[in-house]
Amino acid sequence: MNRFSCGAWIALAAAASLSADKNKLTDDQRLEILRGLDAEYATVKVPLPRSKKPLDIGTDGTYNQQEWTAAGKQYGAAGRVGDLVQITHVTIESDSIIMEINGGLRAKGAWKDHVAVGVGMPMPIDGGQVATSPGGTTIALRFGEPIGELSSADVKKMLLPILDFNQRTVTEQYSATLSPEVKAAIENKKVIVGMTRDQVVMALGHADHKDRETKDGTEYEDWIYGIPPGRVTFVTFVGNKVVKVKDTYAGLGGSIAQTPKQ
Repeated sequence: MNRFSCGAWIALAAAASLSADKNKLTDDQRLEILRGLDAEYATVKVPLPRSKKPLDIGTDGTYNQQEWTAAGKQYGAAGRVGDLVQITHVTIESDSIIMEINGGLRAKGAWKDHVAVGVGMPMPIDGGQVATSPGGTTIALRFGEPIGELSSADVKKMLLPILDFNQRTVTEQYSATLSPEVKAAIENKKVIVGMTRDQVVMALGHADHKDRETKDGTEYEDWIYGIPPGRVTFVTFVGNKVVKVKDTYAGLGGSIAQTPKQ
């Protein structure tokens, strides 16, 4: 009887472990969330204050209105209802997703006064009007438990009471000006030669690492996506244009191999 009970306990423990692994956020899902949120635009649906600590939001879209109001009175507004804001950095923790908005609290001055849509458009994002928002903030989507299987689309739905990612008219207008090749590359989260820095950010988000060197009087800048072991993508710029894209597989020992051709 005792032997059977012990065996049954081991079986149950193994099943629980498999279930936990199945519900764990995978590396691919983490990467998809980072790329799906980083540099995204959204329309503010409630007054968004600046704050020294991240503004907590539940997965059901609820938040402490009194705390947000108090933060707004102390530090000012990061976004008014109807303002277009941008996620400028994303960090995934075990039970939270932290998102920096418009550069976070460190950002000073009117973000929309000096950022031309963030994607290379020749006009200010607010149409040339003077913005009164003094800077950015940080929000934290709190799950209250380890994050399970999740996508960037799921995160956007959770944030919908606060931020509307569907009303990105400025981004849509910019996308309409892109060539079919660049537009397809961005939609497929890929980079092609000839893209601009802003277009690369739209496709892959911000790079994990950057490196510069000068050869024969020409300055090259590499944007490196991915961390060994695993796939690493090198995007090389001269000025504002991509001149080379290379996918590699990097091992723990630093060895790098060219991605095999399909």
